[in-house]
Amino acid sequence: MSCILVCGVPASGKSYMARQLSDILGIPMFSKDDIKERLFDTVGFRSREEKVALGVGAMEIMYYAAGQVLSGGGSVILENNFETASIPGIMGLLERFSCRTVTVELTGKAEVLYRRFLERDCSPERHRGHVVNTCYPEQPGQAESRQPISFEQFVEGFTRRGMAGFDIGGPRIVVDVTDFEKVDCAAVAERVRELM
Repeated sequence: MSCILVCGVPASGKSYMARQLSDILGIPMFSKDDIKERLFDTVGFRSREEKVALGVGAMEIMYYAAGQVLSGGGSVILENNFETASIPGIMGLLERFSCRTVTVELTGKAEVLYRRFLERDCSPERHRGHVVNTCYPEQPGQAESRQPISFEQFVEGFTRRGMAGFDIGGPRIVVDVTDFEKVDCAAVAERVRELM
């Protein structure tokens, strides 16, 4: 029984990697952003504070779902921008089920990840709930205009929050995703399997 954490800075490809590992290893995967999107669409938000509360709720739902899998003796993959504030929740889950953990951290050149971050937020495929902060669903004629954050703000944000180098102990696999086309997800999955 193992809990595989897929973490890293924003726009590093965590969701893609977690889905690949789930498919290859046959282990269920839960993503905080996937849960948040369902909450955005069913509950919505009318302020930054409400949006943050939905994020907290999404984490609790993710831990609950993981606990259901672990309580049945299964393994699970959790994907998120895990950060220092995530440690108590994860440690509580791991201690409750006495499971082994493997962390897969995606990292790369900050300049490249920043460009991906900006491109992702401008993409029509990106759920608008992640992009806007004041109201979702957006009301007709009230589309929020948002200035992109600077490179310095991007780096300061993930550094201050402890996303880069996130570590709760146990085996870790660090994957450089600067050039994602060179990433061998099957090889990462095999390494995870060995560490489990």
